[in-house]
Amino acid sequence: MRITLHGGGAVAEVVVDVPPVNALPVSGWFELAEAVQEAGHAPETRVVVLRAEGRGFNAGVDVKEMQATAGHAALVGANRGCFAAFAAVYECEVPVIAAVHGFCLGGGVGLAGNADIVVASDDAYFGLPEVDRGALGAATHLARLVPQHLMRAMVYTCRTVTAAELHAFGSVLEVVPRDRLRETAFEVAAQIAGKDPYVIRRAKESLNGIDPVDVRRSYRFEQGFTFELNLMGSGDRHRDAFIARNNGSEEVGGR
Repeated sequence: MRITLHGGGAVAEVVVDVPPVNALPVSGWFELAEAVQEAGHAPETRVVVLRAEGRGFNAGVDVKEMQATAGHAALVGANRGCFAAFAAVYECEVPVIAAVHGFCLGGGVGLAGNADIVVASDDAYFGLPEVDRGALGAATHLARLVPQHLMRAMVYTCRTVTAAELHAFGSVLEVVPRDRLRETAFEVAAQIAGKDPYVIRRAKESLNGIDPVDVRRSYRFEQGFTFELNLMGSGDRHRDAFIARNNGSEEVGGR
């Protein structure tokens, strides 16, 4: 597992590389939160680019780790880890650009939805497979990417939307071929990095201050229902079915 921070300049880059599908274990979510926080806190940083290597941007939590861990420690850890990582992106002291390719599911939506700007490759798609996993969460962040009624339909049906659809809504800034994704993210970052850094940091703080939804409280409310579903047996039942259905394959999961 690699979550790497490349800093030291005006644009810091946080790269997630957790084969096979960037489904993060509990420790990975906390490492990601720490990397984003460290990047944003560095005085020389003006923008953070968050991206991933491999088949897709993010496939959510590691369902296999959760089911292989006795008791509720992994469930609690995953919830707290996701909460920390999503909050780190939202509260980063400088703007965060999410560069999304391939699948962006579950926890990936939490990261992209809390980013300041999203650029995506033309093969990117976004969704919440939570209902099919016996869980809930990240609708808070999906609602920052799609209109309300579509968000509800996506939660209930687990359908996905493409980067092109999000571009039409205005929630994805640019859609480009995958081989131009990193370049495009850095082009946007350079535009921001060329501004007065003190003003940009205050702009980030002010925009968070006028946000109509408290993303921390809203997401924590959603997480409470995941705990309820787990207590009632729905969580284990659906996660076990997911693992049995995949039978060791590399199908992407969700959070």
